[in-house]
Amino acid sequence: MEKKSGSGSAGGQVVDGSNIMKLVGNEEVFSNFVEHKFEELDRDRDGHLSLNELHPAVADIGLALGLPAQGSSPDSDHIYSEVLNEFTHGKQQKVSKTEFKEVLSDILLGMAAGLKRDPIVILRIDGEDLLEFIDGPTFESEMMATYSEIKSADGTLRDCIIKALEKLTVEQGMPPSSDSWVVSNIVEPALQSCTGHDLDKTVSQETFLAEFKKVAEFVAHRLQEQPVIVAHSENDFDGSDIKRLLSNKFELDKTLNAAIETIPRDRNGKLSKEYLRVALEAVGPTAGLPPLGAVKQMDKVVQDAFNMVNADDGKLLKEDEFKKLLTEILGSIMLQLEGNPISVHSNSVVHEPLNASSTLLQPTPEL
Repeated sequence: MEKKSGSGSAGGQVVDGSNIMKLVGNEEVFSNFVEHKFEELDRDRDGHLSLNELHPAVADIGLALGLPAQGSSPDSDHIYSEVLNEFTHGKQQKVSKTEFKEVLSDILLGMAAGLKRDPIVILRIDGEDLLEFIDGPTFESEMMATYSEIKSADGTLRDCIIKALEKLTVEQGMPPSSDSWVVSNIVEPALQSCTGHDLDKTVSQETFLAEFKKVAEFVAHRLQEQPVIVAHSENDFDGSDIKRLLSNKFELDKTLNAAIETIPRDRNGKLSKEYLRVALEAVGPTAGLPPLGAVKQMDKVVQDAFNMVNADDGKLLKEDEFKKLLTEILGSIMLQLEGNPISVHSNSVVHEPLNASSTLLQPTPEL
């Protein structure tokens, strides 16, 4: 269990990677952990893990990373393949206990670093916050504003209610209404309870307010019977991490040297500007930047910074020129974020009990 934050249904369990760090950081405990998991997976007891024996471990790591099940998405299947390649180095058919321990340690530390940077809060949404919002002084004015925003000439009562539910937040006590389980188990039954009016006819503001309140109350009572677990994360990109990095010359030099260590060079030791993105990706965790492709708004900021220095012209640079240009890119990103910070919020319904989602990554009972 990770450290807690808040109380009641509005509070939540904060998953920040600290327990993973404790597990991997204690050599004796981690060795026992690996021993137990290795024996669990080594079904033929030959002291090595075959590809088939590794598959449950890879599947569990995927669950712990929040990936959908293998076979459900080409994108996530690619990540599963990469995890398997980490163990087998892309060619081995068998993995020793030492190799298993080393790779598992790297994966867990990577997960812990990610959670430390972007903690996840596990919320139990049980209807109490939603009822408090419905009975509160701002409900009517907020829903009138929502109606003005979502109404259309041919909008039906059903459309308006569904759109209004989508506007409610987890802070107001509503789980993500776009989730298929929430739709079928919470939203649809609530709409069916709305029997006083034809859901497929256009609707006035007065009727919308009255009917939406009934539906929201039904949703709240449904959540009391069937609480929904939601993984909630908030990421604010304001340039402060980049500023800290740029102000510490020792840390900056160390980070830049590590970032360019594996970048190919020509016979004169020069680096192509086409590898600036690779280097920035390596610097990202220290600079508080998300992976490229993870946050659309951030990708635009990064691209603007690259455009300013003509990063895609493919020219060759000396090492110090390459590092200077990378530093300029970081400075440009920092200035953009200081002027226009980017906040990203995400909510995902957890469909399995928290303690049952991944068996591989849990400490054994005897530890």
